[in-house]
Amino acid sequence: MKIFADSASDLPQSYFEENDVELFPLSVLLDGKEYDDIVEINSKEVFDAIRQGQQPKTSQVSPDLLMKTWKELAASGEDGLYIAFSSQLSGTYQTAVMTSDQVKEGNPSMNLVLIDSRCASLGYGLLVKEAVRLREEGLNVREIERKIRAMASHMEHLFTVEDLDYLAKGGRVSKASAFFGGLLNIKPLLHVEGGKLVPIEKLRGRKKVLRRMIEVMEERGSNLEEQTLAISHSDDEATALEFKAMIEEVIQPKAIEIHQIGSVIGSHAGPGTIALFFLNKVSQ
Repeated sequence: MKIFADSASDLPQSYFEENDVELFPLSVLLDGKEYDDIVEINSKEVFDAIRQGQQPKTSQVSPDLLMKTWKELAASGEDGLYIAFSSQLSGTYQTAVMTSDQVKEGNPSMNLVLIDSRCASLGYGLLVKEAVRLREEGLNVREIERKIRAMASHMEHLFTVEDLDYLAKGGRVSKASAFFGGLLNIKPLLHVEGGKLVPIEKLRGRKKVLRRMIEVMEERGSNLEEQTLAISHSDDEATALEFKAMIEEVIQPKAIEIHQIGSVIGSHAGPGTIALFFLNKVSQ
């Protein structure tokens, strides 16, 4: 069985290579050039460019790449599972559906499952890792689909950004929210609801918003000690490690993974973003 995922999962390229997951890179347009995320550009380059005043743009996975991949899958006779970046944040999932429908017309026996994760960054990445684990356990594609859909529906995303202007420029929050956020060191706390970015509240100062993220996790989380939590950051590993230590003072989860946010999500969130991912219900 083949597993496909795109670069908005914020897993490192080495993970895809070592775990037989096929990578679909989204595109980053920077300084007049288009790059395949992860493959041709890394997020540190993107964050440095943003700090210098550039505004990267992003686009979905190439329809030609999706079409070519589905044709190869149909010819191979293998089952396929594509877990896609939230359809509320990218058109990639819709394009995957459209191209797979076209290929299925000539290959009706092709068994490809497409999942709109409604997740982003490591909330999405944790789904991919679980699908790989389930494949190793010998589950078939339909069994994995059921478990991943259930997990996705319970994935919580909490995050804060250093500067709301980045999200405003990308059309992810209103310019008024960004303006007021810049005053008085106000830091927003946001989450993902129905696949979209939604502000929850605003707090003054970085430490306060990180502590509040832990409180919200305790309120929403289920069996946190049994979970692998994930933290992603935009070129701010020091704060991510500090945040990890703050969490471990309160709860002792099975593990806490830390990865840098990738170029696509980082292009909109900007440097200094910190995000936390966990389940509000642990699947049995």
